Amino acid sequence: MESNMLKPSEICDAAIGAGCTKANLRFSQEAILGTLAGAFIAVGGVVSAVVSHSITNVGLAKFAGGAVFPVGLILVVICGAELFTGNCLMAVPLAGKEINIGPMLKNWAVVYVFNFVGSVLIAFLVFEAGVFGLSSGKLGGTVIKAASMKASLPFWTAFCSGIMCNFLVCLAVWGAFAAKDIVSKIVIIWFPIMTFVTCGFEHCVANMYFLMAGIFAKSNPSFVLASGLSQDKIINGMGVVHNLIPVTLGNIVGGVVLVAMSYFMAYKYRSPKEKNIAYK
Repeated sequence: MESNMLKPSEICDAAIGAGCTKANLRFSQEAILGTLAGAFIAVGGVVSAVVSHSITNVGLAKFAGGAVFPVGLILVVICGAELFTGNCLMAVPLAGKEINIGPMLKNWAVVYVFNFVGSVLIAFLVFEAGVFGLSSGKLGGTVIKAASMKASLPFWTAFCSGIMCNFLVCLAVWGAFAAKDIVSKIVIIWFPIMTFVTCGFEHCVANMYFLMAGIFAKSNPSFVLASGLSQDKIINGMGVVHNLIPVTLGNIVGGVVLVAMSYFMAYKYRSPKEKNIAYK
């Protein structure tokens, strides 16, 4: 009887195949699918904030937000889209010399830019749709406060938080390769993503939405008042850069080193001595 899931070693083969496919995408495909992924993750950010903003218990609020945020990655994996953080797993076929570094870096760069485009699009539409006005503007104030807090994180804190985040995100994507049906994919994606959001780890694409949502929200004086922050503490354009640089670097380390290279070394790497023995 055929198993309904791949074995761990077979997941590595699936990741290599997926990475090779990504490396051969046309620019237009990367742009469209990158925009969609940014939009999907942003939608997760929207519903997470809507669900959690009025819950006074901090732990419960974090869990409630974490419980619904996975919709973003679920859409990416099942509907199909190109997400920068998940594409860190392209390091597996790179290490196995199945792809060259040029196509991988091109994919990362194009996808990252268009993830930002999709995130900003959703932030703008949600702001214009009046969603931030929920609870008499309390949600708008919460959005500004959350963005401002992210923008003020020290480099090392944001970097380490980014490592932990993409460790979990790439494990979710890695586990999804194992599943052969939609329900199983949803289940394996949900737990790691819920964990990273509940713990408050930093995800560069999610932050593209959260930070830009804060930029849009601060244009409304009532939202600024609801945030309770002074003008010098409110997020600005430099704050976006200040957050995204260390978080992006941390996400790369978490995905490439802790997941991609760990599994490559476990299942695919052969030392020169082992290769000689196999050859003989």
